Amino acid sequence: MKKKWFTMLVLMIMIIVFTACSQETSQPEIKTEATTETTEMPKVAFVYIGVPGDGGWTFEHDKGRQLVDETFGITSTTVENVPEGPDAERVIEELAQDHDIIFTTSFGYMDPTLNVANKYPDVVFMHATGYKTADNLGTYQGKGYQPGYLAGIAAGKLTENNKIGYVGAFPIPEVIYTINAFTLGAQSVNPDIEVSVVWSNTWFDPATERQAAITLLDEGVDVLANYQDSPAGIQAAAERGVWGMGNDSDMNKYAPDTYVTNPTLNWGPYYVDVVQSVIDGTWESGSYYGGLKEGMVDLAPFGKNVPQEVQEEVEAKKQEIINESFEVFTGPITDQAGEVKLKEGEKMPLEDILSMNWFVKGVKGSIPE
Repeated sequence: MKKKWFTMLVLMIMIIVFTACSQETSQPEIKTEATTETTEMPKVAFVYIGVPGDGGWTFEHDKGRQLVDETFGITSTTVENVPEGPDAERVIEELAQDHDIIFTTSFGYMDPTLNVANKYPDVVFMHATGYKTADNLGTYQGKGYQPGYLAGIAAGKLTENNKIGYVGAFPIPEVIYTINAFTLGAQSVNPDIEVSVVWSNTWFDPATERQAAITLLDEGVDVLANYQDSPAGIQAAAERGVWGMGNDSDMNKYAPDTYVTNPTLNWGPYYVDVVQSVIDGTWESGSYYGGLKEGMVDLAPFGKNVPQEVQEEVEAKKQEIINESFEVFTGPITDQAGEVKLKEGEKMPLEDILSMNWFVKGVKGSIPE
C-alpha cells in the first residue's frame, strides 16, 4: 500500500513540474522598442533618356542605381526612353506622387524637374548636369573636362597627320567644354593639331551617330572621338583602321584593335550618399561637381594596342590633376577668333567652365544657336 501511494505521489510531482515548464516556455516573448524599431526606406526613382543597354550614359547611371538597391535593400523604380520635354514632366510628376527621391538623368530634364519640384515640396529631386536648383532640388555633375583633357593627350600622341575628328552630341556647355579640354590636351603634346567637330544632335541614335562619324572619317581624320551613348562612332572608325574613343563607359569591347580610351563616369557612390543623407535627415539642396580626385569621373583602361609611352604620359598628367598641381583651363587660352580668354597663368572659375559657349583655337567647326 505504501509503495502504491509513493508511486502516485511521484507521478503527481512529475505532472506539476511538466505543467510549470510548459507554461514557462509558452510565455509570449517581450520585445523591447529597440528590437522592433525599423528604419523605413525611401522610395527611389530614376528617369532615363535611353536604356541601360546603350553601353554608355544610361548604362553607368543604372550601375549606380543597382548599387543603391544593393546598399539599402530596396527595389528602385526606373523609367526608360523618356524624351526631353513635356513627356518628361508628365513622367516625373507621376513618380512624385508616390516616391521620396527622384533622380532625373539628362540635361533636357532640367525645367521639367524644376516645375515638378515646385509642386511637390516634400519630395527630393536630383538633376544630372543641370544648373537650376530649389529648396528640394539639387544638381550633380562630373568634371568631364578632366578626363577629356587626358583623352586629348592620347589622341595627340597617336595622330600621324594632325587631323583629329570629334562627333559632338548637342551644343551644350558640358559637350563644348569637353571638346575644348580634349583639344587643349592634344595641343599640349602636338601644337599643330586641329580637331574637326560635327554635331549628331543625338544622345543615342546609332545610325545617325555612325553617319556623323563617317563624315569625319571621309575627311581623313586618323583619330576619332565621340560624345554619345552608343559605340557606333568607334565601330565606324574601326572599319577604317582608325583609332577610336567613345564616352561615359569603357567601350573597349566594341573595337578592341583600334580602341584608345575615353572619359568614364561613376555615379554609384554619390547616389548612395544622397539616399543616405535623406534617410539621416541631413540632405540639403546644392550643386555637386565631382572630378578625378573624387572618383566621379575617370579614364577607361587603354586599348591593347596603345603604346606604353602614351599610357605613361597620360597617367602622369592624371596624377597632376588629382593632386591639384595642374588645372585644365589655365591660360594662355584663346578662342577660334583669336580673342584671349585666359591670360598666362590665369585659371578659369568653375562657373565659367560650366557655362562655356565658345571653342578654343584649333577647333574646326561652329556652335549652332
